[in-house]
Amino acid sequence: MLIPQPSNDPNDPLNWPLWRRDFILAILCVLSVIASTLSPLLAANTLTLTLHFTRPFSDIALLTGYHLLGVGVAGFLFVASARVWGKRHLYLLGTVIIIISSIWGGYSKNSYTSLLWARVFQGVGLAPFEALVNASVGDLFYVHERGKRMALSNLALFGGAFFTPVIVGKMTSTLGWQWCFWMLAIFTGAMLPLVVFFCPETTFNRPDYLNDPTLDRPRTSFEGRGAAEAGRPQGHEMSDYRSEDSPTPTKQPTSNEASVRALHAPQQQQQTPYTQTLLPFSGRKTPDSFLKLLLRPLPLFLHPSILWACLIQGTLIGWTVLIGIILAAVMLLPPLSFNEVQTGYMYTGAFVGALLGFALAGLLADSSARRLTRLNAGVYEPEFRMLLVAPQLVFGCAGLYGFGFVADDVRRYGWVWPDFFFGVEVLGMVLGAVASALYIVDAHRDVAVEAFTCLLVFKNLFSFALTYKGYDWLVEGGIKETFVAVASVQVGVCCLTVFMCEFSPPFPLFPLPSRLS
Repeated sequence: MLIPQPSNDPNDPLNWPLWRRDFILAILCVLSVIASTLSPLLAANTLTLTLHFTRPFSDIALLTGYHLLGVGVAGFLFVASARVWGKRHLYLLGTVIIIISSIWGGYSKNSYTSLLWARVFQGVGLAPFEALVNASVGDLFYVHERGKRMALSNLALFGGAFFTPVIVGKMTSTLGWQWCFWMLAIFTGAMLPLVVFFCPETTFNRPDYLNDPTLDRPRTSFEGRGAAEAGRPQGHEMSDYRSEDSPTPTKQPTSNEASVRALHAPQQQQQTPYTQTLLPFSGRKTPDSFLKLLLRPLPLFLHPSILWACLIQGTLIGWTVLIGIILAAVMLLPPLSFNEVQTGYMYTGAFVGALLGFALAGLLADSSARRLTRLNAGVYEPEFRMLLVAPQLVFGCAGLYGFGFVADDVRRYGWVWPDFFFGVEVLGMVLGAVASALYIVDAHRDVAVEAFTCLLVFKNLFSFALTYKGYDWLVEGGIKETFVAVASVQVGVCCLTVFMCEFSPPFPLFPLPSRLS
């Protein structure tokens, strides 16, 4: 039994061939890699820009801070637009904005204010990819196909960010910091035709009963002719997370459900012409107003599941930004006195940690869910995704504690140990990001877009706050003391997962906005 069940409409993304869906995801992932380089673009250039603009260190840090603020604010607006008109127009808009703002940033060599606004608009261009790519994975794939692909999309969104300073440091040394912006414009411009011609709209309004595996819907003669004739992808005949020898729980449809089934009785639909799929808009996806959808994510911050996901993903991402501030402050000053190239190389450990984290997440995400499903009498529960928080607790918190101790005394420990613990911390961050994203897509598919908005807003505003006051905090409190406190907070956040697993059954009864409308 497939979750969700595909409709009989050939325009349903679940009915597209797997190679086409993977190709769409590949394009979005490559663009996400490029877009993700925007946030750490200036990480290795702190000293260069401080001297170039004759500004204090905190002002240069705010070039990243206000960029993150732009991501959070724009993402909040774009998600409502995605709900009303779909995601394609936002991917196109984001790509174009990245090209223009990157050209702008490169030509801002004589004005700090101009560069600051270019960074803000780069954040606006990044927002659609950070907010919507994970939701697109939910649009394009069945539950049993999402684990590795969600790990890949998160690798694109986070992994590329940690390799950026390695390249940027060397590029700044040889070509100048302006070329960091112009190169982004060139590569993003090369990807624009692929988005235009090969990334159709993935949002599809599927009847609710197709998303509910507990409703036993009789097969029709059209559906019984097989996957190939019905336009359904082949190779998915086996059940997803239900074991083959376990009975599928069913319930008798109510009169309302029967009415819904009659309304959505299978009919042969016409496939949308290719030329029409090139348009940025394909009609409204919901009758709800834009303002209503704009405000809809706000109550979700009070929902225990969404708040848990925000904390699991957002706090460790914020601490990673804080470590970036430390690298710029500690490595550039005596006793190490690194230049921009050497400071950029300090992100090698983080990049390796990201790769290991996504590899581990890809191995554990689906296999652990299948194992737990078999132990649960063949019934899959979204809470099985939370198992990834256990290695996040081990690696992420160990990385924070270790980094605080060794970065506080680089004269004794040198640069190797800070780089090592940075990589360990990033490994844990990646596992938490994948766990929270998979849980949101599986447990709250009906409000997944709004839930990802909450994650986007929380992590970017939290990171902005850390760039705004983090440096002063570290100067006043000390590196070791600050990171001991930070790591202890993260331990507490990870331990919230125990309560989520223990008391998760009542949470779906919490009135989500979509159920209130």
